[in-house]
Amino acid sequence: MLGAIIGDIVGSRFEWNNNRSKQFALMTYKCSVTDDSIMSLAIAKALLESKADYSDLSENAVKYMQEIGRHYPDCGYGGKFSRWIFSNNPQPYGSYGNGAAMRVSPCGFVANDLDEVKQLSKAVTIVTHNHPEGLKGEEATAVAIFLARSGKSLFDIRNYITENYYSLDFTLDEIRDSYEFNESCQGTVPQALEAFFESKNFEDAIRNAISIGGDSDTLAAITGGIAEAYYGIPTDIRKQALTFLDERLLKILVEFENKYPSKMEKPNAVDSVDIERNK
Repeated sequence: MLGAIIGDIVGSRFEWNNNRSKQFALMTYKCSVTDDSIMSLAIAKALLESKADYSDLSENAVKYMQEIGRHYPDCGYGGKFSRWIFSNNPQPYGSYGNGAAMRVSPCGFVANDLDEVKQLSKAVTIVTHNHPEGLKGEEATAVAIFLARSGKSLFDIRNYITENYYSLDFTLDEIRDSYEFNESCQGTVPQALEAFFESKNFEDAIRNAISIGGDSDTLAAITGGIAEAYYGIPTDIRKQALTFLDERLLKILVEFENKYPSKMEKPNAVDSVDIERNK
């Protein structure tokens, strides 16, 4: 999940000022956490507090997205979602916005099999984004994370995505100059996936996502969650990212990672490998 948060932090300063290049300082004082990080952590909290069979997961998703989200009213929510956060009777509103995919990464790290990752990601999404494209976007993201975490190759993950979700019939170079800001799942998730598929390591995946412009923080958050599951996170990037989280958010992250430990990326001469932190 921290990979999604890192993508959000890195992309936060580029959302309205796109950088169509892979050359930029990764995290600066101009960066911040936005709704992508806050809602990802709210979903993580919902998963931690739910029953073993997750029968109350949707209920908890509503509870913690509202409870945690209300502490950050100016973090970048869309108009409809902002009203949902502060509603006394929150209901799904037919959205296919990319918020469905940006917050779903914890499900990919918790699930034990493909069926479960689909069940969990749908349960936390359908409380707001109940449009078929919204559900498709979140499921593709969560499934990619689960497959990456399970040791599948880039080739195998890409095949599963193209056979079941998106065709991915483009390269980043082909769209870099023309891709525009898009808040929909169908206009964000395929591009975020491609940024991962063209990557060489965790940082490269984040840089790929930023380099095509668009909704930079959400694009990089989606890419970052998958890249973490596949590569792990370099220790120096991890340490820097944690400084952007306040005590409330950091506490949730620590609680989640204590139960679902993250992996560390360790570069070698030609590539990088992921290793468990306690090793």
